[in-house]
Amino acid sequence: MDITSSFHAATIKENDMKKIAIYGKGGIGKSTLSSNLSSALAKRGLTVMQIGCDPKADSTSLLCPKEKITTVLELVRSGKPFTLQDMVKESESGVLCVEAGGPVPGLGCAGRGIINALEALETKGAYDFYKPDVIIYDVLGDVVCGGFTMPMRKGYADEVYIVTSGEKMSIYAAANIAMAVNNFRKRDYAKLGGIILNCRGVDNEEENAFALAKDFETDVVATIPRSSLFEKAEAESKTVVDLFPDSDVAEKLLALADRVTE
Repeated sequence: MDITSSFHAATIKENDMKKIAIYGKGGIGKSTLSSNLSSALAKRGLTVMQIGCDPKADSTSLLCPKEKITTVLELVRSGKPFTLQDMVKESESGVLCVEAGGPVPGLGCAGRGIINALEALETKGAYDFYKPDVIIYDVLGDVVCGGFTMPMRKGYADEVYIVTSGEKMSIYAAANIAMAVNNFRKRDYAKLGGIILNCRGVDNEEENAFALAKDFETDVVATIPRSSLFEKAEAESKTVVDLFPDSDVAEKLLALADRVTE
């Protein structure tokens, strides 16, 4: 770790943990980006916990590919006692991984899994035990109501970052999420930290993302280029940051890690 990174990590550790919620349209690459961001933060010397808040429970699949993480909702549904270690698994890169899970398909409320997960982590004393410097909530952003807004609420995330491409439906979903964040702002919920542009190579991509940011008086905090390295890394069940640490893409992700923990 270089001197700048050492200073950055030390500064974060002296303060309270930073809590970040990553929202975005389904299929936009939000979980891939969240996992890469977690790995980048870990490389900066920080203790990171990533909480997957999607019923598919695949947020941390690149971080813990060798074992299926038992979701918090599965543990709750079992009716059996469970421990903190049953909920939290540590990846090879040192990221603490949690999956909220969801209901049996067609039954129950998916948002309830998020509420159960966050409540269970608090009840079991996860934050006091693991003392994470950064918590990343990876949240499905097609629905911005009920349990899906839980990470935005007071006491959970400090900031919300929205992942989008320049595609019309992705921009539309991102705008809905940004409106939800702004609507909750009066309740002292999480603030909008910025837009993360995950490029798909469509026309006017950067212009569309910057126009969205301007509409909500925020910034495009990172532009992640379209790259085959993501597919190559996923084929190896790894993050780009871990498998291709010297690539331009990894450099962009490390810069994003520094930006969100400023």
